Amino acid sequence: MKEGSGSDLIPITVAYGDGIGPEIMNATLHILREAGARIQPEVIEIGEQVYLRGVDTGIEPSAWDSVRRTRVFLKAPITTPQGGGYKSLNVSMRKALGLYANVRPSIAYAPFVPTLHPTMNVVIVRENEEDLYGGIEHRQTEQVYQCLKLITRPGSTKVIRYAFEYARAYQRKRVTCFVKDNIMKLTDGLFHRVFDEVAAEYPDIESDSWIVDIGAAKLAATPEMFDVIVMPNLYGDILSDVAAQISGSIGLGGSANIGESCAMFEAIHGSAPRMAGQNRANPSGLLLAAVMMLVHIGQGETAAQIHNAWLRTLEDGVHTPDIFQEGASTERVGTSEFAAAVAARLGQMPQVLAPVRYDAAPKIPVAVEPPAVAAMPANRQLVGVDVFLNWEGEGPAALGAALSAVPNTPWSLKVITNRGVKVWPNGFPETFCTDHWRCRFQAAGEAAVRPTDVLALLQQVVAAGFDVIKTENLYTFDGAPGFSAVHG
Repeated sequence: MKEGSGSDLIPITVAYGDGIGPEIMNATLHILREAGARIQPEVIEIGEQVYLRGVDTGIEPSAWDSVRRTRVFLKAPITTPQGGGYKSLNVSMRKALGLYANVRPSIAYAPFVPTLHPTMNVVIVRENEEDLYGGIEHRQTEQVYQCLKLITRPGSTKVIRYAFEYARAYQRKRVTCFVKDNIMKLTDGLFHRVFDEVAAEYPDIESDSWIVDIGAAKLAATPEMFDVIVMPNLYGDILSDVAAQISGSIGLGGSANIGESCAMFEAIHGSAPRMAGQNRANPSGLLLAAVMMLVHIGQGETAAQIHNAWLRTLEDGVHTPDIFQEGASTERVGTSEFAAAVAARLGQMPQVLAPVRYDAAPKIPVAVEPPAVAAMPANRQLVGVDVFLNWEGEGPAALGAALSAVPNTPWSLKVITNRGVKVWPNGFPETFCTDHWRCRFQAAGEAAVRPTDVLALLQQVVAAGFDVIKTENLYTFDGAPGFSAVHG
């Protein structure tokens, strides 16, 4: 075993996880030790057993202390018990530690790993903290549930700037943005707008954007046309798995979760409890995550040595069952045997696949300067309110008539929608309606109103017997609406 001296070892927090986690972590650490990685693992327990002890986050306070102290976390996959009451550990850690960028390379290793896209080499940078993963959900009526989508300018700026810095550090030519701002004009519209602003600061890197549905289709069919893709949380979660699978196998995918003070490295696959203890799991995803970790902590030479040995092992046909091909692979091996094969090839270079180098890659800035806080718009005005009702009456016409009869000076009932579709006035009888109604009130002439006017309106609506479940104030910012229009 080759190790650095005790004085130059970098502490890292290690979690063996659940299911196949202990097996692939043992394999990964064996290779790191044999390569002389200058690390000092500090082991913590997370996952299923911690959940079952009554800790709903799956991690004890002492384990949090370790991660915050070392600031580097190598994590095997965990199992979250079925049933309610258990929080996602990954989501909790990403938010608590400010791990704003999830970086997932998806690279083809043809002809040694089967793929329809032998030249694929795509990196997806996924926003990691907000979007629908804010986890703010409500049941509002008997029939309707709500999940809030939150996109912020600071959050978008950080992850988009990181994507461009990553492209520059690794000499990639283009950064592409995936959004759905033809529908979500405010939230995804903000992400797209920030992308264009940041892209202008990197004239050496090409930039473009796609609506996420056609972009996803292009990614699946012709991934070679993309280089680095940055996108909001949900799209990135889904499409990074798609990209990993079409590159050859999701089992080969590693990822980095990058923050300004901490970083977490993990395989992108799950804990696969049915395979646990069978010495069949492929440790490659976690190993490649560990390679990313070594680059992050400044041990790029060791990272390249491990990565190149892994590539040579693939070339030599020493494969775990998930990628074994009759007639192409030379040896079917288990988890520990695969680790031994990689360790035996340390110092060797791939002969067909492109060798990697990390020693020359500049460190990517992660302490992104926060954007300047804009002064409050000179003319931020309250111009209306959307009042949401739980109502099971005779239909939109009856509701519109009843609300119009409520004393509501200075308000005027402008429109009623159901599931976002206009149903009053002049709605279509074919439109299906639930018990959840949005009733938009604005002052006559769309003049500005006061918060006390909103309270007075709500008192009148409640006094008339309506069940108000939620309100959203409508503001203009320098005269521009800060709310979506209702069409129809």
